[in-house]
Amino acid sequence: MPLLPSFPLRRPRLLIIGCGDVGQRVLRLLVPRWRVLALTSQPDRCAALRGLGAVPLVGNLDDASTLGRLAALADAVLHLAPPPASGRVDTRTAALLRALARKGRVRALVYGSTTGVYGDAQGELFDETRPVRPATDRAQRRVDAEDRIRWFGRALGVRVTVLRIPGIYAVDRPGGHPRERLLRGAPVLAPQDDVYTNHIHADDLARACAVALWRGLPQRIVHASDDTELKMGDYFDLAADVCGLPRPPRVSRAEAAQQLSPMQQSFLSESRRLSNERLKRELKLKLRYPTVREGLRP
Repeated sequence: MPLLPSFPLRRPRLLIIGCGDVGQRVLRLLVPRWRVLALTSQPDRCAALRGLGAVPLVGNLDDASTLGRLAALADAVLHLAPPPASGRVDTRTAALLRALARKGRVRALVYGSTTGVYGDAQGELFDETRPVRPATDRAQRRVDAEDRIRWFGRALGVRVTVLRIPGIYAVDRPGGHPRERLLRGAPVLAPQDDVYTNHIHADDLARACAVALWRGLPQRIVHASDDTELKMGDYFDLAADVCGLPRPPRVSRAEAAQQLSPMQQSFLSESRRLSNERLKRELKLKLRYPTVREGLRP
């Protein structure tokens, strides 16, 4: 079965908001079948986006006056832009949805959220029906964005898919391979203190974004996660073995509090395991990298 259908009469138009590493992977997948437009706030990125086959549009989600022309441009939208760096409201998503609502052309919208919206599940395995419990303002901003997007879908008849995304990795992703952390000698938690962590290879995430545009059910949440069930320390041990590097030192939670930044510590305070049955059953995505063991190999 092909990843996406062909459109012999007219290529549909896709607008990508947040065309970073994952957005560019989606772009490379879809350019043969879709006419892809990419919003960027940096004019000097336009040439690179054109080189990938996109039509660049200069606009800034923090300046609503630059978004007016987005409303009538695309049949579908892939929203991968992060929220603002502070506050509990995603003002960027709010501005984008106001712009898209003016013409009502968009029929499908896929939003890249985060599994951080669940907070700490104490290692439980769960599906997308679990209530959110954000523990940080960062996660609350994502909950706010999800709520706005799902309301937008219901109000305007747009087929919305929210992908809740865990840790993204890839050998060729900038900063997306554990090798860099291993080379720094950063510690991980001792087994008795360790937490479960979840992962998705960047290429599989791009494919999930692509198929969600076509197969996503209305107002649906989907875990964009692979099949791995590992605690964080075991993940880094595996990465060290694959890379031929020493395994990281193990420390207690109290020692980690002295050695790691508050941001790093926040990831050590939440433990969860995600069911990805919807990803495989509803989106019919066959993962190329079903576990990190396959994806970490050079």
